Amino acid sequence: MQGTPFKLGRRYIVLALAILLVSSGSWYLYFHILSAPVVTKKDLVGIITINEVILSSSTADKYTSIINMAVMNDSVKGIVVRVDCPGGYADLIEQVYLDLLVLKQKKPLVASITSALSGGYYIAVAADYIYTLPTSMVGNVGLIGVGPPVLIPSEYVLESGPQKVTGFSMLYFPFNLSHALDNFALAVMSNRGQRLKLPSAQLRRGLIYIGSEAISSGLVDEAGSLQKAIDRIAKEAKLTKYDVVDLNRAYEQHYSPTRTSSQVSVVWGNLTVEALNKINPPPALYYLYLPPNVFTKGLYYVQSSAQAPVPSVGGRGVVLIDRTHRNLVSAWEFNTLMGELTKRNWTMGFIYRWSELDNALRDASCLVVASPTIPYSESEVNRIEKFVNDGGKLLLFFDPASEYVEIPELFEPINTLSTRFGLSYAKGYLYNMEKHYGFYRNIYVRGFADHELTKNVSSIVLFTATHIYTSGKKAAWVTGNTYSSTAERALNYTTIAVVKENGTVIAFGDISFLNEPFCHVEDNYRLMQNLVSIITGITVKTEEGKEVTEMSVSRPELPVGAEKYYTEQVDGEEHTVRWLKVSEAEAVIERPNQTAHYYFDEQGALLRWSSDGMEARYETPIPEPPYPLTSGKSWRHESNYTLTIEDQKLHGYYVEEEEVLGFEDVKAGDGKSYFCVKVRYDAMDEILRDDTKIRFTSTGYWWASSDAGLVKDERATKTYVDDKLIGEETRKLILRTFSKG
Repeated sequence: MQGTPFKLGRRYIVLALAILLVSSGSWYLYFHILSAPVVTKKDLVGIITINEVILSSSTADKYTSIINMAVMNDSVKGIVVRVDCPGGYADLIEQVYLDLLVLKQKKPLVASITSALSGGYYIAVAADYIYTLPTSMVGNVGLIGVGPPVLIPSEYVLESGPQKVTGFSMLYFPFNLSHALDNFALAVMSNRGQRLKLPSAQLRRGLIYIGSEAISSGLVDEAGSLQKAIDRIAKEAKLTKYDVVDLNRAYEQHYSPTRTSSQVSVVWGNLTVEALNKINPPPALYYLYLPPNVFTKGLYYVQSSAQAPVPSVGGRGVVLIDRTHRNLVSAWEFNTLMGELTKRNWTMGFIYRWSELDNALRDASCLVVASPTIPYSESEVNRIEKFVNDGGKLLLFFDPASEYVEIPELFEPINTLSTRFGLSYAKGYLYNMEKHYGFYRNIYVRGFADHELTKNVSSIVLFTATHIYTSGKKAAWVTGNTYSSTAERALNYTTIAVVKENGTVIAFGDISFLNEPFCHVEDNYRLMQNLVSIITGITVKTEEGKEVTEMSVSRPELPVGAEKYYTEQVDGEEHTVRWLKVSEAEAVIERPNQTAHYYFDEQGALLRWSSDGMEARYETPIPEPPYPLTSGKSWRHESNYTLTIEDQKLHGYYVEEEEVLGFEDVKAGDGKSYFCVKVRYDAMDEILRDDTKIRFTSTGYWWASSDAGLVKDERATKTYVDDKLIGEETRKLILRTFSKG
């Protein structure tokens, strides 16, 4: 037992079975008593109207004050929150949402939606019951993240660390985005409960639903106007005579707030990403809906404007990069590739005039064409085709991200050249909602042809990529549920294609994978090394190749006697958990009301566990994670087992799927920081008792280090009886102290 989380966290899912089996009747009674309406005798129904984009603390503070006024005023007995809001800055939306949850604990809360998109819906979902108009816009669950800028350092202005200025790592910012999305989705699922008809993956797509669709999807409850919401609050409050008060107006009359220079007046229709950056400088997260036309240009595109001299051969191999067609690339994108070429005594240069490119092709070995914005003429295509037919190598790069395209040109310029070689770049981008690198557009590619380009490559990550139409020339393709944004179908889309005739043409559906730090993810660097070897005909072992494997967590080697104490929160209630390694084959976990023993084989696989009169034996031992854990690694385990409770034997089935998302520094309760792998998991535990099926589903994350094993664990568990949801639970676990004994 090494302290890995599946040996600590998921066992209590099965342990909860005893309570359910012994006292399911009293549990149901307790559940219904808690959900009974609160009856008060107040005579006012308060209306809170949220009808603006929330992009400043002053705006959020205004709503916080109004909510607080509703909480404190004994005359206000129930609240209708009117929502006509597209969202706003993430933490400000969460501030309003959490304040409404506090209000809901004290007084009934109903929402009336005119429009509730993104953060607006986040706010509305705090209500016990939601009304909408039949054609209201509802949903858009998700967020917009503006990543950290590139730091160009100064020797005059000094920063204390690499992320002091940017605030986030460029590589891991998508994981911050996904974590915030998890918070949003969990809020929806927790508040809507069984009423929600959408699966988690569908919810996270960010779709907008009109009111009638939102009702059938369970995002809202009923069609109705503000008056219907008021009537419902009055019934819940048992009111026969009451007045309705506009709390926004009461707040303004009582406090007479005046706008200060720090307050921001924002018209949603005028917002662009650039305007948001002026209000909240990046990096920033928004639960906000913006019209698609505002996402037309990248924010941190770095482009060289200096005219570089045409590279001379001088006994060295030459790679030319075309800038004659206003290509949206610079030395920034090709810096790492250039470094690999330099190690092989090759040179790379940008060409800005076609006449110079025409002449330079006579001595060059390779031409790079990336993200052109001007189509190639027939004569230009003929010249490049001649270069390839004479044995030259042509590399084509296209990236559908806004940094590399211009509207409306998009795909036309690159295809005026690529189609000559039987390759055509597709419109749209590829995405995978289930398996991705921190963000749905960061896709894994794990299908490869037997080719020198993909030698020793088993997994790469592309960052907003398109696919390539080709006939029998694919070198790499996606697998699993990876979709095209335009086709909305999951297919084995080609992301890298190779055409080899007299010369060689290699086409890539992404550019970002060449850049640092993205080139060090999975086998991306190995792919680039193979590409350079094809260009130069030279293979060189480099230190950079090792960096792909350096980011990993190895198997924790904890000695007998090692002891850990954790702080655990179960639905907000806090207690202490003790973990002790008794022997190489046994570990004990102690909670206030429960002690569990876990037994392992020589390889660390779980054989059985016992606790308080129960015992489970697995037909197939549950192995520990496949250490070392590196980015993108995933695994799946399943086993039947026998659960014995007081001589009664029940049949059970357990399955888990886990995937490494990345690496983080996690601070323990004693202030010590651990370098941890972050793993996402989904688990299902199913038990049959006579004709009754009891099922537990658990989703969440765990963090583990090579030094201490499990450091942190967060999960949400749902309990079903014959597919009917009867209970939900959230748990958070954080290491407090660790001793090796």
